[in-house]
Amino acid sequence: MGSLLLHLTVLIVSTCGLVFELLAGAAGSALLGDTTLRFAVVVGLHLSAMGVGAWLTRYVDAALARRLVHTQLAVALVGGASVPLIYLAASRPAWLAVVLYGLVVVDGALIGAEVPLLLRLLRRRARLGELLAGVMSVEYAGALVASLLVTLVFLPRLGAVRTSLLFGALNAASALVAVRVFASELDDRRALTARALAVLAALGLGAALSSRVTRAADLEVSTDPVIFAQQTDYQRVVVTRGHGGINLFLDGNLQFASSDEYRYHEALVHPAMASARRRARVLVLGGGDGLAVREVLRYPDVERVTLVDLDPGMTALARRAPWLRALNASSLWSPKVRIIHDDAMVWLERDAGARFDVVIVDFPDPNNYSLGKLFTTRFYRLLGRHLDDDTEVVVQATSPLAARRSYWSVVATIEASGLRARAYHAFVPSFGEWGYVLARRGPGVPPLGALPPGLRYFTAEGWAPMQRFAPDISRVPAEVNRLNNQVLVRTYEEEWHRWTH
Repeated sequence: MGSLLLHLTVLIVSTCGLVFELLAGAAGSALLGDTTLRFAVVVGLHLSAMGVGAWLTRYVDAALARRLVHTQLAVALVGGASVPLIYLAASRPAWLAVVLYGLVVVDGALIGAEVPLLLRLLRRRARLGELLAGVMSVEYAGALVASLLVTLVFLPRLGAVRTSLLFGALNAASALVAVRVFASELDDRRALTARALAVLAALGLGAALSSRVTRAADLEVSTDPVIFAQQTDYQRVVVTRGHGGINLFLDGNLQFASSDEYRYHEALVHPAMASARRRARVLVLGGGDGLAVREVLRYPDVERVTLVDLDPGMTALARRAPWLRALNASSLWSPKVRIIHDDAMVWLERDAGARFDVVIVDFPDPNNYSLGKLFTTRFYRLLGRHLDDDTEVVVQATSPLAARRSYWSVVATIEASGLRARAYHAFVPSFGEWGYVLARRGPGVPPLGALPPGLRYFTAEGWAPMQRFAPDISRVPAEVNRLNNQVLVRTYEEEWHRWTH
């Protein structure tokens, strides 16, 4: 029984350590941007701090069991409170990076000290070779457990704040286990047990108040009141309501504002739809809010719309929330619409036989590698398998003003994929000058056909000016975005960081 408890302790320690590292990296990326650099710095600092913590244990000679229990409780408090503190620091941008990296260093040093202290205590009970083999195998297994639990279970259901507090409580529970296992070496078992229970109570109180922390973080995305917030399996959805209407944010980034989203979606959808020779089969990639589908369904000759969106939480919201159904005209309830929840690149590769007359590509901007792959030559070549020569494709391609090289990189990437590209832009007040790209396999420039009634922004007369670019947004040399380098993600982060800071 003692051996089982010891191995359980090691599993909890290793699992919690990786969980805190993953959560800190995710929180830092969400709040500070620059995803790749943020994760690299967090992981590097955490591992380095673990090394420092392990090295410092060489100076600990007495009361090893007590030091181990105190270290476990310190990890429980620092690690468990790390994400709530990071989110609370979001209201003080100047301090956010200091808080993030400070917590990573302190937590890493404490976690690094746990295993050496435990090993030194266990050397009295087992041979070193057997001890190391058992402890290290359990520790590595803990890494797998942590990765799967956080990604598939806890983050989608509990959110980052509650997950952090939960694993802090697990670390406090491991301290209680240590008190029991090393009872013969502890003179103050009752005091240590009381401290562990106090830490558990503090973390439980934090969990009870966690909704206030997340609400405070959600308020940072806008000065308007939050009317809806939800952590889906893939992203945090926050909706605010102000004088201008509803604003929807995904992971802190504005997705649309109801006051002017019609400008964005009419400019996205109608150049391709009105130019297409046929519109019976339409593919929409992304756009789980149903707003692009709303515009597609304005054409009576549309027979089938296939919507591929990764997040079932987003499409469920678009179908059920009254305020979003009113905005998207209940488009996702249309019998013409088929919804597929899948990674768009995976789906394109798997269902290679499907052909479409019009393709609307409405992904978020390439601010991380998961999104950046959807703007690569590989993605557009996979998309090409689903196109006839006269299929019209449109891609939202970020701002040619704020991210000029990024925009023209999308154009260059589409061209390098064997498609013909036509650039155009529109002004959307919530986003500024915004860019799109029309693409097709075949030659020629099809004329704009008849537009459906009821449009508020896009007109046949305004189409030609949208294809002209002023000198400050005109084409510049830009690298092709390939899957093996993803230069677009780095370019995008660099340009938007300069624009917003």
